[in-house]
Amino acid sequence: MSGEAGLLLGVLAFAAERHSRQRRKDVDASPYINHPIALANVLANEAGIDSIDVLAAAVLHDTLEDTETTVADLDAAFGPRITRIVLEVTDDKTLPKAVRKQLQIDLAPQLSYEAKLVKLADKICNLRDVATAPPVGWSLQRRQEYFDWARQVVERMRGTHARLEALFDATYAGRP
Repeated sequence: MSGEAGLLLGVLAFAAERHSRQRRKDVDASPYINHPIALANVLANEAGIDSIDVLAAAVLHDTLEDTETTVADLDAAFGPRITRIVLEVTDDKTLPKAVRKQLQIDLAPQLSYEAKLVKLADKICNLRDVATAPPVGWSLQRRQEYFDWARQVVERMRGTHARLEALFDATYAGRP
């Protein structure tokens, strides 16, 4: 298989392999791969995004941050455009968590259009998860603080994509 379908299936296989031993922090310890797949689903089926590069980057968005995947690995497998989008949405894990969170707010307006789409989908999916299947041990206050932080990030990207922003707003309105 070649073309866009082949690329997307290759991305899914790559991400599934890289995240194979990871679990979400919810009570069911859901397979981690469900999260990047959910991003691509929000983009394609709820927001009407059909850019294969954006969908691929959504599936790969946590590989640099949360696995042993290198920039060179991504570039060799999927090319510089997809790698660039993934890099834009990747936090520097060498920095303290509070600094990483503030950088997401500060850098949000500077992201490319494609990276903003991935970031918006990520925030939507994360809020949905925090509302319905929060990490074990997260208090109501911590969940609400996460919602408020995510909103700060999204506010800095307003005007990017009306449907994604409306999805975020609807999700935020259902906050715990």
